[in-house]
Parts: sequence; structure tokens; C-alpha cells
Amino acid sequence: MKRLLIVVLLFLSAVALSPILIGEKGYILIAMGDLTIESTVVTASIMLILSFIALLMVLKFFRGGLNFSFAAWNKIAFANRRKALRDLNKGIAAYVLGDYKQAEHLLAKSAEASSFEHIAYLVAADAAQKQALKPNTDHYLVLLEQKSNTLKTAGLEAVLIKIKLLIGQQNYAQARAVIDEHHKHIGHDARLLSLEITLSLIEQRFDYVIKQLNAAKKQKSITNETITLWQQQAFYGAFNDRIKQQDNEALMLFWQQLPKKDKQSETVVLAYCQVLAENQINQPLAKLLLPIIKKGANTSLLSAIRTLPIAQPDSLMAAAQKHLHNEPHNALWLSLVAHFATTSQQWSLAEKAFNSLVNLEEKQYDKTDLLAFAQVLEQQGQLDKANQVLRKIHA
Repeated sequence: MKRLLIVVLLFLSAVALSPILIGEKGYILIAMGDLTIESTVVTASIMLILSFIALLMVLKFFRGGLNFSFAAWNKIAFANRRKALRDLNKGIAAYVLGDYKQAEHLLAKSAEASSFEHIAYLVAADAAQKQALKPNTDHYLVLLEQKSNTLKTAGLEAVLIKIKLLIGQQNYAQARAVIDEHHKHIGHDARLLSLEITLSLIEQRFDYVIKQLNAAKKQKSITNETITLWQQQAFYGAFNDRIKQQDNEALMLFWQQLPKKDKQSETVVLAYCQVLAENQINQPLAKLLLPIIKKGANTSLLSAIRTLPIAQPDSLMAAAQKHLHNEPHNALWLSLVAHFATTSQQWSLAEKAFNSLVNLEEKQYDKTDLLAFAQVLEQQGQLDKANQVLRKIHA
């Protein structure tokens, strides 16, 4: 503004002084039909500049008024959307804090007006599911189906939430349809792979899960505990399918054809032994477990064998008793002998082994031992002692 005033003053000075310096006032004559306007150069210049300044002032005032009008209109027109966004933010915060009732209310209320319908309905559906309000969850999922929910518009995270909700609602067919729609992303996203394996186990597609386990093991974000659980469920289901849908020979042929690394996996071995024991296929079971017991090196596998429902454990118990003869105070062999005696209903031998186990100097028994010990005492009519053993579990 200061520069403009300086320029105007310099211009006026030049216009005023120029006619004096040249000795002429200078005239301007404008004729338009019968109208004639005559003025000196100085007067015309001053009027022109004043008109220019007046025009600038009018424009500035008009622009300010226009800005004010737009601001007022914007404030009124978008008031609902701003309120919806506030409710959306409050709803997300309530969800994070665990107030699922308030979260569901705010998110459902703000969904349409906030322009974030997809994520609002997804989180509202999850909040309803956490409250065990199945009708509400179903309602939000129906609303989601009516909206555009492509990967480009919703994002993969929204798709993952939707799949989890559908699985939680036991709507497995629709969950499968959504996964298949985005199947090409399974190899690139561990979260989608996890949901694919989870749903496939529910669908009892055990052979398919076994193939997918190799891909899951390469994903650093999937824990070893999760992979072990999947492996146990998949192989147990695959072994069980073979014997139920075919016969014993089909089961053992499937076992023989497994890769060496699978047959050396503790989880796979236990799943196979579980199916053999449940179906009383005793000879192959003893043939597999006897070398493990004789070697006595894999303590975690030996500990897990205790829970197998082995119908004829005589040869296995004899092998465990040989170890116990050399190490009479070894908790692992005492426990194994006691459990084998329990499954073969040798109650006196089982009671003796359990008594020796629980009377060791250091506590080396666990809940599995105490439950079996209580069963042994109950079978012999020693109910008071059985109750005392059960109380140790809670203690």
C-alpha cells in the first residue's frame, strides 16, 4: 500500500510539473456526438487516478463481503457433517476405551453424514459383536453390503475386519466369498493368509491348510505358537478324515507319504498318535512310540504322551519302568508309569507311582498328574483322598 501511494504521488507531481516546465498547460478534448468534454491534462490525470483508487476500494470491500458470505454459507451448510465427524471421532475413542455401547451408538449415528460410512459401520458392527448383539451386527453387515466396498475405496484393512466379523457371526459362506474375491492378496498379506487358514480349518479343508502352512512359516508376523496350533488342527483333521472316510491302511499310507520334516515334527507325531490311540490301532502306535520312550531324550514329547488314550500300553509301560528302575526318583518316568497304569486300569500300581511322584522333595507334578491321581483314588473308593488331591489343583 505504501508503495502504491508513493507511485501515485510521484505521478501526480510529474503531471503537475510537466506543463509548467514546458510552459504549456496541456488540454484534452473528448467529443462524442453533441457531447464535448474539455480538460487540462493535470485535471484529467488527477480524476483518472482518483477513479482508479475508488475502484480498488470498492473491489476490496466487495471481496471482503463475498468472503464473509461464503464463510457463513459454509458454516451453515456443513454443520451436520462437522457434527458427524465429531461423533465419529468420539465413537472411535469410545471403542478404543472399551465402551462398546457408546461406540456403537455414535458410529452408527455418524456413518452417513460423516462420509466415512464403511469404516463407521465396520467398527460399529465389531462393537455390537463384542456386546453379543448379533441382530445389530447383522444389520450393520447388511448396510455394508449396500455400500461400495471395493478394495480401492475401502482398503484391505476394512476387508479384513469384515471377514473377521463374518467368521465371528458364523457366516462362513459369505466370509469365503469375500476372501475368494481378494484371493490374490493372500500371498502378500499375512493377515489375510491367517484368516484364510482359520476359515479353511472351520471348513475342514485340512489338506489345503497343510499346504498353506509353508507360506505361513515364512511370515514373521505369524507366531510359532499360532503355526503350531494350526499344524496340530490340520494334521489331526487330515489323519482323522483318512480313517473315517477310508480305512486304517489309507491313514498309514498318508503318514508314510509325508515329508521327513513333518514326520519328525513333535506336533505332527502327537496328532498321528492321538488318532491311532482313539481308534485303538495299537500295534502301529506302539511301534512308533517305543523307540521314543527307549531313547528317553525328547522330554516334551514324552510328557505329552501321558494324555494319549492308549488302550494297550503294556510294552510302553515296561520300557518306562526300565528307566524308572535306574532313576527311581525321576519325575518324568514316575508320571509316565502312573499314567500308563491308569489307562490299563492297574489302579494299585498307578496309586503307588502317583504317591511317589507327589512326595518328591520338590514339586515336580502338574495338573494332568493330579487329575489322573484323583481318578485313580476315586476308582478305589478313596473319595476323601481324591478330594484332597483335587484341592491341590486349585491351591
